[in-house]
Amino acid sequence: MNTLYQIQKPTLFLDQQKCQQNIRSMVAKAKKHGLHFRPHFKTHQSAAIGEWFREEGVKAITVSSVSMAAYFADHGWDDMIIAFPVNLREIDDINNLAEKINLNLLLDSQDVALQLQRSLRTEVGIFIEIDTGSKRSGIEANELPAIEKIVEILSKSTKTRFLGFLTHAGHTYRARNKAEVLNIHQESLSQMQSLKEHFATLNPIISIGDTPSCSLAEDFSGADEIRPGNFVFFDLMQASIGSCTPDEIAVAVACPVVAKYPYRSELIIYGGAIHLSKDAIRLPDGSISFGRIAKLNETSWEILPEGNEIVSVSQEHGIVKLQTEFLNEFSVGDLLAIIPVHSCLTAHQLKRYLTFEGDVF
Repeated sequence: MNTLYQIQKPTLFLDQQKCQQNIRSMVAKAKKHGLHFRPHFKTHQSAAIGEWFREEGVKAITVSSVSMAAYFADHGWDDMIIAFPVNLREIDDINNLAEKINLNLLLDSQDVALQLQRSLRTEVGIFIEIDTGSKRSGIEANELPAIEKIVEILSKSTKTRFLGFLTHAGHTYRARNKAEVLNIHQESLSQMQSLKEHFATLNPIISIGDTPSCSLAEDFSGADEIRPGNFVFFDLMQASIGSCTPDEIAVAVACPVVAKYPYRSELIIYGGAIHLSKDAIRLPDGSISFGRIAKLNETSWEILPEGNEIVSVSQEHGIVKLQTEFLNEFSVGDLLAIIPVHSCLTAHQLKRYLTFEGDVF
């Protein structure tokens, strides 16, 4: 049966060939620069896709929660960083995981270091999170006395093994072009290099991780490890930054057309914020897009030109604005595809993947 014919509601399509090529490209880049590759699995959250990484020689991964770590541990992954500040209320689950796998945690304060010393049953690796400008979590690189104290606490404990410094330069996602990404990357790398030099006797690992930097940069001086995640699918945001081309985006959401309003050049689709998220990008003309429109066929999708966008989302509804030349190509009951603004959130919302070959996972 035709795969498209079976679709009744918003469904996340995965182009397996594009996805595997994205994986191979990032594996090759890490090897080229002599970097340990520890991809972030929060984007796909799929054991099946995880196997494609394993086929390329990947043995260590990054996750964003204790529950995600447990899921991948159940599927044979035994070397992980939970790249989220330690949630002490999950200490029992953390202890259970640490007894099964090589578990590495993230913190940025003396208090958490001391509480882990009292609460852990098994030794874990610890990275100190550094805020290099994203202003999310982490301690600033110039707070050397505080960092030294954390390192001292970790080093004296039999339950924690200080590994190094980790950062996520998430402010590259606010960049608008390659030059801005590379400037942020160099500033971030410089701060991490300073820490590496200051703590040289401990030989700290320097772990960096954002997709824009890892996709565009060719200078990783001082870094030992990269942890990008979004690159596995890419998305409209990455394309707008310049991290990828639209043709490298490996996911699209098939959505049924439920209403058509020719007089305003709009369609209503079954596909809203609970399927796509409310992330948006600003187009050059100042308008907002919650996703680019594409035409589906049995083997792929064709992305329409800029200006064919989801212009508004509510819980279930998506309002699609189409240029006149494309409006008549869609009728009520048809499917169209949405190229997501942020594939991590879209994948998390929709939970499963359908390939053009009809595979579901």
